[in-house]
Amino acid sequence: MKKRNLKDTLYEQVARIGKATSSPKRLELLELLAQGEKSVEVLADELSIEIKLTSAHLKVLKEARMVAARKEGKFVFYRLAGEDVASLWVNMREVALEHLVELRVALDGMASAPDKLTSISRKQLMEQAKRGEVIVIDVRPRAEFELAHLPHARSMPVNEIAQRLAELPKSTEIVAYCRGPFCLFAEEAAQLLKAHGRKVSKLQDGVAEWRSAGMPLEFKEST
Repeated sequence: MKKRNLKDTLYEQVARIGKATSSPKRLELLELLAQGEKSVEVLADELSIEIKLTSAHLKVLKEARMVAARKEGKFVFYRLAGEDVASLWVNMREVALEHLVELRVALDGMASAPDKLTSISRKQLMEQAKRGEVIVIDVRPRAEFELAHLPHARSMPVNEIAQRLAELPKSTEIVAYCRGPFCLFAEEAAQLLKAHGRKVSKLQDGVAEWRSAGMPLEFKEST
């Protein structure tokens, strides 16, 4: 019986992670925090829910030791407890994508196939960007870009693209990425750029996917 009780305790502890990630909003919080530290107010705005409910979700994640918090004045900031938490989110999503037809259908409905990046490896994309054969743009908020971004990428938040079109020559293919395959910023950017005659595709990777694959990242804006 003692062995049984021990095994029950072990599985119960692991189940705490499963319980903490059983909410769609908490999964979205993990994706947002994989981009970097954010305040409760910013997270609530991103999730389109009340601050009180956002705090409740964060409390569940904190109790499972998946996030950590710090206070600065009257504001509370949250971050992931470790890079392994970001990898957990990526792995969960990839398992779901592999086995859930409904998810694949929903994801395919976000954009038409021609907008998706032709199948090349991450290393090939990095080499092409280094040689200037493609222009990789990070369309997330600038603060997220400055925390970490893909090598050779340039920051171009989606709300700035219309005013910065002159920086993107029509002769060079553009690759846009944001927070991962569930993020709509890259889709919005692609549609805008296509409307202005640019050849553009979307990278489904974000910083969390890139890091989970063991690829290098840059941590300050390239000059």
